[in-house]
Amino acid sequence: MSDPKAEGILLVDKEKGRTAFYLVKILRKISGIQKIGHAGILDPFATGVMVMLIGRPYTKISDRFLNDNKEYIATVKLGQATDTFDCDGQITQTSSRIPTLEEIESVVSEFQGTIDQIPPMFSAKKVGGQKLYLLARKGIEIERKPVKVNLETKILDYSYPELKIQVSCSKGTYIRSIASEIGEKLGTFGHLITLQRTQSGDYNLKDCIDAKSLADPSFSYIPYLRKTV
Repeated sequence: MSDPKAEGILLVDKEKGRTAFYLVKILRKISGIQKIGHAGILDPFATGVMVMLIGRPYTKISDRFLNDNKEYIATVKLGQATDTFDCDGQITQTSSRIPTLEEIESVVSEFQGTIDQIPPMFSAKKVGGQKLYLLARKGIEIERKPVKVNLETKILDYSYPELKIQVSCSKGTYIRSIASEIGEKLGTFGHLITLQRTQSGDYNLKDCIDAKSLADPSFSYIPYLRKTV
């Protein structure tokens, strides 16, 4: 039986280059608890807030967290498109066109409120029982139905070829798709090169422990657990 003291909600700042499953695996090891989940995955290149749910009482209410709005800071590299819409993919198209700030402001104004977004092929979303990224790796592209998402997008900085934006969004929003679509609308292509989740529901980046701490044998995560939801 799990130790109730070792169960709870743990806020972790995921480091670049690690998977969400790495956090699950290391927490299983140091807690001795097998039932561990999270409130939304982050790609390996992304960093930021991971809401880790440790123990059955918390994993069984994961839907409460999965449906929360999230906030991100993202960097879009203009001038290049990739097959995955992010920095882990292969470059497929390039352009030397340099958009003006006024053009960028006009395009970003389209990514506000409720919009239709088509899930990218390189995603864990299932269509017909199949994960899209498994099909994409085989070079297969299938039709995907658009999904309504709600978002607010702000420009934080622009110095070609990099555009930094802040996106507050509803569940199921793909930031890499926004990066790609911004590039397409500007006529210069674009892909995501950095992504940091700064908020998940009521939980902020400033409340997180550093993921690297979990690899330190002398570190105890238990004082950082949250017991209420």
